Amino acid sequence: MSSHRTTRRRFLENVTTAGTLVAAGYFPWVRKGFANQSANDRPRIGCIGLGGMGMADARDHARFADIVALCDVDANHLARAKNDEQIGAGKADTYSDYRRILERNDVDVVSIDTPDHWHTKIAIEALQAGKHVFCQKPLTLTLEENQLIRNACRRYADRIFFIGTQQRSDRDRFLRAVNMVQKGLLGDIQRITVGIDGGQVGGPFPKSSPPPELDWNMWLGQAPLVDYIRQRCHGTFRWWYEYSGGKFTDWGAHHVDIASWAIQQVDEGSGPVEIDGRDAKHPVPFENGYPTVDDSFNTAHDYAVVCRFANGIEMVITSRSDNGILFEGTRGRLFVNRGRITGKPIEENWDKELFTDEDLRRLYKGKPFEGHKQNFYRCLREGGLPVSDVYSHIQIMNTCHLAAIAARLNRVIRWDPKEEKILGDEQAAGFFAREPRAGFEIPRV
Repeated sequence: MSSHRTTRRRFLENVTTAGTLVAAGYFPWVRKGFANQSANDRPRIGCIGLGGMGMADARDHARFADIVALCDVDANHLARAKNDEQIGAGKADTYSDYRRILERNDVDVVSIDTPDHWHTKIAIEALQAGKHVFCQKPLTLTLEENQLIRNACRRYADRIFFIGTQQRSDRDRFLRAVNMVQKGLLGDIQRITVGIDGGQVGGPFPKSSPPPELDWNMWLGQAPLVDYIRQRCHGTFRWWYEYSGGKFTDWGAHHVDIASWAIQQVDEGSGPVEIDGRDAKHPVPFENGYPTVDDSFNTAHDYAVVCRFANGIEMVITSRSDNGILFEGTRGRLFVNRGRITGKPIEENWDKELFTDEDLRRLYKGKPFEGHKQNFYRCLREGGLPVSDVYSHIQIMNTCHLAAIAARLNRVIRWDPKEEKILGDEQAAGFFAREPRAGFEIPRV
């Protein structure tokens, strides 16, 4: 990654096992290509995107890494982060252009907490620059972006890429549910209901000049150039298809993830074969899959999209049930969300002595169970796939994007998960990719 090589680093590169490094008191991430080490052998990180989630992630990262650079297109966000004692502490360098962080040889890791439509471009460029990546979900905006990011991660396989789907680190609820389903304790799964709530409804909103602290052109990035509307930006960006997939990708990236992981539909080539979006409503009129007005929230707000898998399982992604996941099998059913896990299999402890430390290690891809970001930094030291890996996340995002496309068109679409193609529907296939604005193209590697 860097042309700088210290004598210590040359020595470490000759050591062949992580166990030897640990025994010697060294940290394996030096051997794995970190550019420059701080005095206490902590990685150096640049944080890109410092809204609410970005601030929270930065504070978490500060427990394990030295934050040396901050970036946001909103000067107010940037100043807040720089002066936060847990984040910038008045010392971190600040930038309005993320590329300045990627150019730095002393930055080992980047954390990406921008709006969704920026994730893939920044992430691929970070990999190209030799950085390890932590990126918030949902990772992608389109089906094509899933392929682009997967190709990049394969090309730069020596870099750790971690997705912020923290439910994969919830032992007592989500991991317990996944283990119970995968061990067949509910019998054959027949139906899964994924409750992700409804999207927001609002508008028409007034157009205005962007505030002086915001670089609106840079915020828009690859998305179409439009007049500034305050509700298009920051915390409410996800209710516009131009920048997000609405609840399909926002909460879907969490709950569809757990549901698909449990039924082992997260490997490449897996996924639904039919997606029925006929029972979906949007808050504004649509024509040919596009909103006919540009001043109101436009993502689906009321829906029950049915995803059918080749093995006969139906997954209903809906706004009309409790937020969470209901698994229904031939022997029993259970419900899980961030607050509870319930059902007869839980009340009677069907998984007693069947949910062990070894089971947790299996779910954690051979690593010990621990907190979400702890797993990320362990992977930086030791290598290997994190619990929240990019490859399975891409499969989840295929399902989420397909649900959004079917909802936009209010019809059934068919998908070939092995070829990753929408079948027999030219109009639906037109949503596979989006044409980015000139100057904001995503690298193809």
